[in-house]
Amino acid sequence: MKTQFGVLCAVALIALAGERSVYSQGGAGPLAFGNFSVVGQSGAPATPALTLDEIERIALAENPEIHVAVRRVAMAEAHVPTTGRRDDPQFMLRNWQVPLSKPWDLNAAQNMLMLSQSLPGPGKRDLQSSVAQADVAVVKEQLEQARLRVRVEARKAFFDLLLAQEEMRIHDQHVGIARQAVEAARIKYTVGKVPQQDVLKAQLAVTRLEEHMIRFERDAEVARVRMNTLLGRDAETPVRVQGDFGINLDLPAKSELEQVAFRSRPDLLEAQAVAEKSRKEQALAGKAYVPDFSVAGGYMLMPTGSDPRNNYMFEGSVTLPWLNRRKHDAEINEAAVKVTEQDAEVAAMRNAAAGQVGEALAGARSAQRLARMYHDSLEPQAESTLHAAVIAYENNQTDLLDLIDSQMAVIDVNLAWLQSMGEFAASMSELELAVGAPVEQKATPEEKQ
Repeated sequence: MKTQFGVLCAVALIALAGERSVYSQGGAGPLAFGNFSVVGQSGAPATPALTLDEIERIALAENPEIHVAVRRVAMAEAHVPTTGRRDDPQFMLRNWQVPLSKPWDLNAAQNMLMLSQSLPGPGKRDLQSSVAQADVAVVKEQLEQARLRVRVEARKAFFDLLLAQEEMRIHDQHVGIARQAVEAARIKYTVGKVPQQDVLKAQLAVTRLEEHMIRFERDAEVARVRMNTLLGRDAETPVRVQGDFGINLDLPAKSELEQVAFRSRPDLLEAQAVAEKSRKEQALAGKAYVPDFSVAGGYMLMPTGSDPRNNYMFEGSVTLPWLNRRKHDAEINEAAVKVTEQDAEVAAMRNAAAGQVGEALAGARSAQRLARMYHDSLEPQAESTLHAAVIAYENNQTDLLDLIDSQMAVIDVNLAWLQSMGEFAASMSELELAVGAPVEQKATPEEKQ
């Protein structure tokens, strides 16, 4: 029994070593970090595995939030042709001096037919159109914000699902050894070679793994539901994903990411578009002292016996804005203050963006270093400890409980390693959200070789 259990532990060590070699070699993809395959629910995969690029592409095409934002852009664009147009012409019919005794006798009345048209002051219609076009620019940036949010949330769901399946893989790798340990302890307890404490501790190790599995399955289910929601699909749709975490790639410099953020962040670009719109509104407000006009022409039919009976008329009117200075000066001042407020908001958002990039980059670098430390140091040490415990157990130099402790230490380190990779993926998603665009990672010197 002792030899059989030692062989099982050795098999586990070989599997772990193979996993480490996959990690070290990297994959053929752009991130070159060991490829994993994730199943959204336990059991054999029923659908083709999706990569991160495929998930993002589907989300950007099918997400309902993006569809709403697209319709808002279409609505804003449809509004532009309605602005900067003249008001409708007016037609007027007027009858004067109609006798009350003969209200049907229009030949005894003065009849006038008139057509009139209002004309805005020069430059006002073009400025009204430009303000509407500025609204289109604003809602387009809102659409880009929706796309960025959906892409980042899809990345988070992808890596959460990837992490949950890797955790379940680690569980499946060790649960057989833990159950064998329970059986070995029970046999030895039956013949009186070990106390009941050994059996209980071996059972505790299996229970801990079962507890882990419940949590892993929950995490996978939550990630699957969230991903299906982002993809605009039924929450119960099966999902499989495959990919890598990109731990071995170098992150760009902070200054480089800041420049990308200033050029790409949709919320910052939206604020700039709003500021540009406020400047156009200020220019329109400055036209308050440009008068508007109205022209009209008509035909007048005089009563029977009048000479001449057929006449025409023409009239024109103009507004006098100079007589209402308080109103127009207040409107001009309000527009100027709005411009300064929008410019200040843009400056504040640029400053906040730089800070958010710095914080997200610091988090990503810290998570990356932690994951590399687990892989390069802690995991080899834990595996060496388990290997030594297996040899000692086979040579009757240690007891079963020490071997179980070594195995659980390897499991804990493996899970912590996966958690650190998950934290790195989450940090990279936050960094992408702060930058407003995908973060281009560079291969390390080791990968280039």
